[in-house]
Amino acid sequence: MARFQVSLDVQATASRVWAQLVDWPRHGDWTPLTTVRVTTPRPDGVGAGFVAHTGIGPLAFDDPMTVALWQPPAGDDPGDAPGRCEADKHGRVVHGRAWFDVIPLAGGRSRVVWQEDITVSPQRLTRYAAPLLSLIGRVGFGRSLRAMARAAEQDPHEDRAPRT
Repeated sequence: MARFQVSLDVQATASRVWAQLVDWPRHGDWTPLTTVRVTTPRPDGVGAGFVAHTGIGPLAFDDPMTVALWQPPAGDDPGDAPGRCEADKHGRVVHGRAWFDVIPLAGGRSRVVWQEDITVSPQRLTRYAAPLLSLIGRVGFGRSLRAMARAAEQDPHEDRAPRT
């Protein structure tokens, strides 16, 4: 399996960052060459499903996921329980699990810790390419989290309804 972790401190509350991260279609705003669509009636909670379509033309692939754990942050103050979302990846190309934690910090800030534990098809490719896949994951998700943070750090009074 290829594993990676990316952490980022964000100048926004845990609840605001959580709302950004679980707005699945918005992931396409932060991740190059990716669009995300919700595939279940509800976009939130355990059992919610969505598909990330990444790439261009014949080099594109679908990454379908199902939420396996949904635990929003208990609050925005240090010491409040962090939020955690886990999603099972069950596509033809990418399999495994992705999860993130949103940890409240002092001063209305929060920390995001994003992790993935994946295998790509054909599986023997992962055995040989795991270090490269992990590096690509860290770099790519680091960039995406920084873009998400910029969105979360915008004026908190700006009205942005979640997309579905």
